[in-house]
Amino acid sequence: MTDPHPHHQGGTSPLHEAPTPEHPHDSQDEHSGHQGHGDHGGHGGHDHVAMFRRLFWISLIISIPTILLSGSFAHLLGYRLPDNALITWVPVILGTVLYVWGGRPFLTGAVDELRQRKPGMMTLIALGISVAFFASWGSHLGLLPPDLEFWWELALLVVIMLLGHWVEMASLARTSSALDELAALLPDEAEVVDPDGSTRTVAPSDLAVGDRVLVRPGGRIPADGEVVEGEADIDESMVTGESVPVTRGAGARVVAGTVATDRPLTLEVTEIGENTALAGIRRLVEDAQSSSTRAQRLADKAANLLFWFALIAAAITAVVWAILGTPGMALVRVVTVLVIACPHALGLAIPLVVSISTGRAARQGILVSDRQALEGMRSIDTVVFDKTGTLTRGEPALLGVALAPNAPAGMDENRLVALAAATEAQSQHPLARAIVTAAQDRGLDVPRATGHDSATAVGVSATVEGTEIRVGGPALLSQAGAQPLPTDAWDQDGRIVLHVLVEGRVAGALALADEVRPAARETIEALHRLGIETAMLTGDARNVAEAVGRDLGIDRIEAQVRPEEKNARVRQLQEQGKRVAMVGDGVNDAPALAQADVGLAIGAGTDVAIASAGIILASEDPRAVVSVVRLSRASYRKMVQNLWWAAGYNLISVPMAAGVLAPIGFVMPMAVGALLMGASTVVVAFNAQTLRGLDLTAEGAAEWARNQT
Repeated sequence: MTDPHPHHQGGTSPLHEAPTPEHPHDSQDEHSGHQGHGDHGGHGGHDHVAMFRRLFWISLIISIPTILLSGSFAHLLGYRLPDNALITWVPVILGTVLYVWGGRPFLTGAVDELRQRKPGMMTLIALGISVAFFASWGSHLGLLPPDLEFWWELALLVVIMLLGHWVEMASLARTSSALDELAALLPDEAEVVDPDGSTRTVAPSDLAVGDRVLVRPGGRIPADGEVVEGEADIDESMVTGESVPVTRGAGARVVAGTVATDRPLTLEVTEIGENTALAGIRRLVEDAQSSSTRAQRLADKAANLLFWFALIAAAITAVVWAILGTPGMALVRVVTVLVIACPHALGLAIPLVVSISTGRAARQGILVSDRQALEGMRSIDTVVFDKTGTLTRGEPALLGVALAPNAPAGMDENRLVALAAATEAQSQHPLARAIVTAAQDRGLDVPRATGHDSATAVGVSATVEGTEIRVGGPALLSQAGAQPLPTDAWDQDGRIVLHVLVEGRVAGALALADEVRPAARETIEALHRLGIETAMLTGDARNVAEAVGRDLGIDRIEAQVRPEEKNARVRQLQEQGKRVAMVGDGVNDAPALAQADVGLAIGAGTDVAIASAGIILASEDPRAVVSVVRLSRASYRKMVQNLWWAAGYNLISVPMAAGVLAPIGFVMPMAVGALLMGASTVVVAFNAQTLRGLDLTAEGAAEWARNQT
């Protein structure tokens, strides 16, 4: 038997401000992976979406007469243009407008890339349209052969590339809109309760720490705070991803942006502005979307290599066609090679997938502060859990009731619990609250008690309906000269045993322990189905740890591990060749979270634990770990698909654009090259969009794991 009222330990701090990890920002555009695109080539924000949308539609309108009045296009389709000198200038003037105005994002982006000495996709686009533009002007002025007027090809190229950029911008903006949605969760007004009881309306930005705020039924909470009056079911889905409201009463912490669904609350503001959990979530998502991963760096390197590949291919093409054909045909082939080799889709392949996945995860309460953590989760083969507050609730619960053979007449389990709850009603000790909560959960009618008294390490006593009731542990039994009930099974599981005495005689016993989370067993089973081993590190006694481990089916159980030893145990697993993810919530988990290949902090964890983790699980449901595995594997699969499509497509298409099939009569037109390049971008973008439909709920992830082999 153990001390009846031990000090309860475990990470139960609510999610306050989630500290923003520091990620070095490189010179890349924040979302796309395009390097140094300047104001026009960048890929972040709704302004860029509007800019490219406007550029696309105006350029499309301008391109129609440019194409239809182009002599080479008319010849291609077999219709005649009016014999009018003014008409011949229409494609020249409009084509120049398209190059200077519609092509400006690519031209300025190329300048930025060249300044950084990192030529890439924007340089290739700019090179392609510039070659077409100057060749067309040279032909129109009679300085070059007449068959080198590419006005309609230039128009089509600019429009297709603007369309590709617009699709990319819109996709990324939809992801970034998750951040705007977070900001929009705050109400427009807050109702402050003054000391005299009157209320006044202020903006949430005018609140100060210590203010008391009234939140009416259906209203949003304007700032992080602690409930001081009332009880309500709070919709916390914006933080946790869980749709079921959670009851919060006096003393409970609440988060800005959540909704009091049914009853009014009065709360005292504890955090405002940038210190709220909502602001912390926003910073986490922003940092995750701007951080660079190994896959992204690989894509950027591939884009750079493709630039040199395209230049070499263009040079060889120019030489071969100049020898075997005509200078005009050589120029056409060179331009076609440069157009089709543009690695725009390659640059879109990785960042769009990661941006969508991190935004999708944030909506489900999975906050990715380090993209590399999300990327690495797919290859994890061992998940190590802290016990208290992670696999268990971190607070005691009534798990067993036993009646004494000679219990008073009419005594049953519910009556025993009701008498104990009445005796413990005024105590704030965690064990007392657990007994009172159990009585409430059972719907029991708890009688009133008087004459409450307590003694440290002994127990509590009170008079209930004229009868003396005492609740306590071994010291209480010794003091009363009573014999304990046989509770060997409870003792072996490390449960805390309290006896209930009625008029000095033992009426029964209660078993309390840190309750295992309902979804913990399903989490372990799901990880096993995915071929992932599980381990548990805890500072608890061995019998307690082994009882929990056996119940959940955990592969490896290590008990009585001191806080400073946890990271060493994780390192030992890594030295055995394991790729380890650590899941924890307390200060003592922080070193292990940092040591692990991937650190995941449970949402109720401390700020230190959150700062040490690459992924924060806002929900307390451990099945969220399975959701992260699913998201990581799905994201990686999309990255691979996009890389193969973008890079493989270019490697095959460039030789065709160069004319390797000319001996059998096939020469790819420049316009076809522009269309196929644009199509490649659209395919990559739409392939990444399928991640939006991924079910990351705890139930969905568990079902997915059940279907894996």
